[in-house]
Amino acid sequence: MAGRLRPGNATIAVRCTVVDGVWEAELTLPTPLVEIRDPAFGRTRVLFKRDDLLHPDVPGNKWRKLKYLVRDARERGAGTLLTFGGAHSNHVRAVAAVGERLGLRTIGVIRGEERPTNPGLRRAEERGMVLHYLDRSTYRRKTDPDVLAELHARFGDPYVVPEGGTSSLALPGLAEMVHELDRPYDAVVCAVGTGGTVAGIAAALPAGRRVVGISALRGAHSLDGDVDALHRAALGHGLDNWTIEHRFHCGGFARRSPELDTFLTGFRGRHGWAPDRVYVGKALLGLVTSIGEGRFAGETVVLLVSGPVDEE
Repeated sequence: MAGRLRPGNATIAVRCTVVDGVWEAELTLPTPLVEIRDPAFGRTRVLFKRDDLLHPDVPGNKWRKLKYLVRDARERGAGTLLTFGGAHSNHVRAVAAVGERLGLRTIGVIRGEERPTNPGLRRAEERGMVLHYLDRSTYRRKTDPDVLAELHARFGDPYVVPEGGTSSLALPGLAEMVHELDRPYDAVVCAVGTGGTVAGIAAALPAGRRVVGISALRGAHSLDGDVDALHRAALGHGLDNWTIEHRFHCGGFARRSPELDTFLTGFRGRHGWAPDRVYVGKALLGLVTSIGEGRFAGETVVLLVSGPVDEE
């Protein structure tokens, strides 16, 4: 195993065997934990956990959530991974990349119409993923037995990876991220899509710490129940060290508002980069708004950058 130590932030980039000797990938572990000072942070110290730098093809929480799912799939002898997502799903692209590297067939069940396509889906196809489209009504029933039975019959009994990679098997991968946090902190803030990331962080936090999730979806209050269900499935009980904020969706999933655009443009101008507008940008906006409301005063907060940065 080769590695190099980057002086100053103790980040090690290693050539490591990731899934039990199967996939060797360039991973930056631990990912950098970087303090950024900004007038909008007031008296709150904000540390950015740059999981976007973990791997160019499977960045951030995508790999952390997939790691043990992929291990389970291989232990079961699966040759095909089937997963679900929308047309702009980073998770779908990540599964395609993992499958290509591991020699696994991949199927992406996509919500909505086949046309128009987009660069992300084209990239997934270039990596060998077969895309299968479901109308929105059927997609909402994707976990119903009849829909799953049809997919299994069509694609030869694949290993099903849940939408977003969210399952009890995602939690230990997120726990590894928490264990990398080597500076004192009071809270973690993260974006929420399916609930797996906030659930995994909450399950691994030391006593006295808390995690605040910022939902990127409008009206997705069912996420609270989903997170509780994940904890009960994985731990046998619920946890009270987490909350989800539902105010900062900026119009809904993959939508943006003038407030979000102005905020991230300003952040980019001050710091040379900005988080993505679908997930982490909304989490950062939620954090700054909460700081302005008097929350987190005098505390240290870790913001998880769980996906690729904004390309605009």
